[in-house]
Amino acid sequence: MTDLATRASPRAPLAQPDRQPFRIGLLWHSTNSGNLGVGALTLANIAIVRDVAVEMGFEPKFMIFGMSDTGVSYVPPDLADVFQIVARSMLSPGGYWKAIGQQDVVLDIGAGDSFADIYSLLRFAYLWLTKVVATVRRKPLLLSPQTIGPFTKPLYRLAARIALRGAAAVVVRDQPSFDAMQSLAPGVRTIQSTDVAFALPFEDRSAAKNGPRIRVGINASGLLFGDALTGRNRFALSFDYAELMRRFIADLLARGDVDVHLFAHVVTDDPVDDDRSAIDRLKAEFPAAIRTPDFAGPSEAKAFISSLDFMVSGRMHACIGALSALTAVVPIAYSRKFRGVFGMLQYPWLVDTQGSDTDQALAYLNAAVDRRAELAADAAAGMKRVQPLLDNYRAELRSLFAGVRKPA
Repeated sequence: MTDLATRASPRAPLAQPDRQPFRIGLLWHSTNSGNLGVGALTLANIAIVRDVAVEMGFEPKFMIFGMSDTGVSYVPPDLADVFQIVARSMLSPGGYWKAIGQQDVVLDIGAGDSFADIYSLLRFAYLWLTKVVATVRRKPLLLSPQTIGPFTKPLYRLAARIALRGAAAVVVRDQPSFDAMQSLAPGVRTIQSTDVAFALPFEDRSAAKNGPRIRVGINASGLLFGDALTGRNRFALSFDYAELMRRFIADLLARGDVDVHLFAHVVTDDPVDDDRSAIDRLKAEFPAAIRTPDFAGPSEAKAFISSLDFMVSGRMHACIGALSALTAVVPIAYSRKFRGVFGMLQYPWLVDTQGSDTDQALAYLNAAVDRRAELAADAAAGMKRVQPLLDNYRAELRSLFAGVRKPA
């Protein structure tokens, strides 16, 4: 395993009383999002940024800026302060304006993929305004590794260009985002990196692998499953996702040498997005499958994933957790962000969601289970490509921090 597997969770840096605090605002991160992918970005980014800051002699003090959520916090209270972004806090002079002004630097991760025009206008307005206020307050703003775009509407493109031009630099996690930056804001410094969640600390449970029975994890996406049941097919999949999951589970259980573990990576009050709705339905249909209890946080989810021999998921950060834990994984790559991130790592094991029918996708998954040793080897090769890409981000952090002030 890589050395990323040796730390169970990020911890607050040891206090250095002779150093002046270095205040780092973490914009569009989350302490308790039910989407554990967003949480993985937060914990992993803190781990990366903390290590760079301490290495440079700083005493980092984090403040997380994000929307409210109903989940229990998985960020230790001594690790970061929290500022809730709501309309009132944005409008009050003593709210966001004041809090962002107290930061030495601002790192905006955009919740991974939210700086785009594919979500609501209100969400875009918040993402845009928070960046602009940081720039007006003359705070060094770095966009941490994320997906940029798509921006297909002229007014969104213009607004995005204005916000991006206020950034000291933009770090992207995939090639399509790098290309989008060249078209959208070619004068802005843009750095190619990868998703920070590859560096999410976790407890290594890989000793459970390669036992007498094959441990297969299925993270059935509530988003894709519900879409299939209603027939909406908003993501233009060429097969029936719900039918694929059902038939794959049936095939696995029929083998006699597989334990099927159903687990959720998104637990939310939003019935459209909640994975529990899908896996609970599948558990009812297949009682022999094992329904994994919901996880306390992203690191706990990754620890479980590290114990699997094989995994299928329609959630990108669950797949990132698998690959970085060297677990054989087949992503259901329904959006361009999958191909962007995994394509850069030359990891080829993705279900073709645009050209395969349900029979073809099922055959692919069944074959991949038997070729899981090849997938795990490709995951290890992919992780060798991750580190230089994350080093690009670390180098940009060092440059940003050095330009602000020298440590006491």
